Amino acid sequence: MAKPIILAVDDDHAVLNAVERDLRQKYGRDYRVVKADSGKAALEAVRQLIERNERVALFVADQRMPDINGVEFLEQAMKICPDARKVLLTAYADTEAAIGAINRVGLDYYLMKPWDPPQEHLYPILDGLLEDWKANARAPFEGIRVLGTLWSSASHDIKDFLARNAVPYRFLDIEHDTEAGKALATVTPDAARIPVLLFPDGSSLIQPTQTALAEKVGLGVRPERPFYDVVIIGAGPAGLSAAVYASADGLKVLLVERQAPGGQAGNSPKIENYLGFPAGISGGDLTRRAVTQARRFGTEVLTTRSVTGLRADGNTRIITLDDGSEIGCKIVLIATGKWFRTLDLPGVDKWNGAGVYYGAAHTEAMYYKDKDVVVLGAANSAAQGMLFLARYARSVTVLIRSEPDWSTYLDSAIRTHERIRLLERCVLREIHGDDVIAEVTIEHTQTGQLERLPAAALFVFIGQRAQTDFAADLLRRTDDGSIMTGLTLLENGKRPAGWQLERDPLPLETCVPGIFAAGDVRNGTRHGVAAAVGDGDAAVSMFWQYLSTI
Repeated sequence: MAKPIILAVDDDHAVLNAVERDLRQKYGRDYRVVKADSGKAALEAVRQLIERNERVALFVADQRMPDINGVEFLEQAMKICPDARKVLLTAYADTEAAIGAINRVGLDYYLMKPWDPPQEHLYPILDGLLEDWKANARAPFEGIRVLGTLWSSASHDIKDFLARNAVPYRFLDIEHDTEAGKALATVTPDAARIPVLLFPDGSSLIQPTQTALAEKVGLGVRPERPFYDVVIIGAGPAGLSAAVYASADGLKVLLVERQAPGGQAGNSPKIENYLGFPAGISGGDLTRRAVTQARRFGTEVLTTRSVTGLRADGNTRIITLDDGSEIGCKIVLIATGKWFRTLDLPGVDKWNGAGVYYGAAHTEAMYYKDKDVVVLGAANSAAQGMLFLARYARSVTVLIRSEPDWSTYLDSAIRTHERIRLLERCVLREIHGDDVIAEVTIEHTQTGQLERLPAAALFVFIGQRAQTDFAADLLRRTDDGSIMTGLTLLENGKRPAGWQLERDPLPLETCVPGIFAAGDVRNGTRHGVAAAVGDGDAAVSMFWQYLSTI
C-alpha cells in the first residue's frame, strides 16, 4: 500500500525547503512528503492525489500566501480530504486568524515560525496529530472487514466495539454491496449469520462474542495475576486518570472495562472545553491517548469483562467477574459512570441497535448520509452528537422535553446550523417502519398536537443511571444508583455502620474503607470530563492515605 501523504504549502521557498527537510527527516519512513509553493498548486496536487486513490494524512500550510492564504487553502482542501489533520504556520501577527480558523476549518494546531529545534517544537505536535489520524483512518482492504447490514443490531454492536477500542475496520453492507455478498458466501452459506468478520491473515469470525473478538485483536481479557494493589472498575475519564497516576506512583493496577475504554466521553465526537486542546479533541482520541499513557506506566487493562460482585474480607477487597473468577486487591475504585436510559415505548426493542442508537452518533453517523435523523436529548452529549450527525445527515431534528441544557459554546453552533431543527417541549410517542425505520410520531406537549416526521434513525441521549448494581448489597447508593461518599455518609455526626477506622471516610471513600468512587458514578459530583479526570487524580492521593491507616 502507498504511504500516506504529508503536504507542505508555503510560497517562501526557503521556509518550504526547511519544512520539507524536517518532515522527511522524522516521517519519511512512514509517509511521503509532498510540497507545493502556492495554495493553487497545492489544491491541484490534492486533487491529483485523490484521483490516484492516495490518502492525505496531514496538511502543513503557511498563512501568508498571496493567491490563497493558508486558512482559505485548508477550507477548500478539507472538502476534498475531510479526515486529514490541519496545521497552520503563522507569524505573531497571524494569531487572530489562526484562532478564527479553529472554528472556520476545524484547525488542529497553529505553529509559530520558527519552530527550531523541531525535536521540541514541531515533532511532538505532529506525532500526536498523525497518531490521531492513523487511529481514525480507514485502511481500505487491509484492515478488518465487517460484513453485515445497517439494520442488524449485532452488526452495530461489533462496529461500536471496534470503533471505541480504536481498532480500524471497514463495514460492508451485504444488502447493497455485491462484493460483500460474495465474500460472505465464501465463509457461510447462511446470509442470516451476520456479522462476519474477515481478517487480513485470511481468518474469519462468524457472529463473534465481544470477548472472542477482543482476544482475536489482541486485547486483554484475562487478568495476569490474582492480586493487585488497586483494581479500577470502569475505564472512563475518572478510571483512566486514576490508572495513570496510580501506576505512575508504582502501584500495581488492574483496569476492568466491560466494553471499551472511554465511557460516555469516549463516544463524544468532539470535546471542546477540555484544558489544553483549543481546537477540541474527540472522545476517542482523548481515550486512546489516556490508555496508551496508562499502559506505559504499567496498568493492565482487562476488556469485555463485567464485574458482578464486590465484597470485603478483612483488609482485602475482592471483585467477582462475569465468568465467576475472583480477583483480590487492597483498594477498589468504582468509576463505572452513567449511561443513557433506554426508551420506554411499545415495540422499541426490535429497533435497538438497528435504527435506534444510544450515544452512538460517532459510530453510525456516516451511514445516514443524506437521510433524516432524530435526536432525543438536551445535554452536552446530545449537543455534540447532533453537531456530528449534521455533517452527514440531510436534516437533524432534535426533540427536547423542556429546554436545552447544553453549554453556551455549543448553543451558538447548534442554533446557527442550517441542518439542525430544535423542537422544544416535544416528546416521542411512536416509531413507524417495516424492515427499516421510516417515520416517528411526536407530541407537542403544550398543545397535545401529534405530528409525524421522517426519520431513518433515532439517536437517544436521555436520562442517565449509574452503573452500580454489582455493589448494591455492599455500598450506600441514591435512588438513581449513584454511590454516596465522604461526609455525606455521616448521619448525626456518626460514621457508617460497621466503620472500624478511627477517622471519617475520605471525600471519595464509600461506606466500606478502601473502596472509593470517582467521576459521574459518585453522588454529588460535577459532571464532565475535567471533573472526572480531577476525581481520578484526587482518588490516588486518598489511596495512599488509606494505605497508611491499615
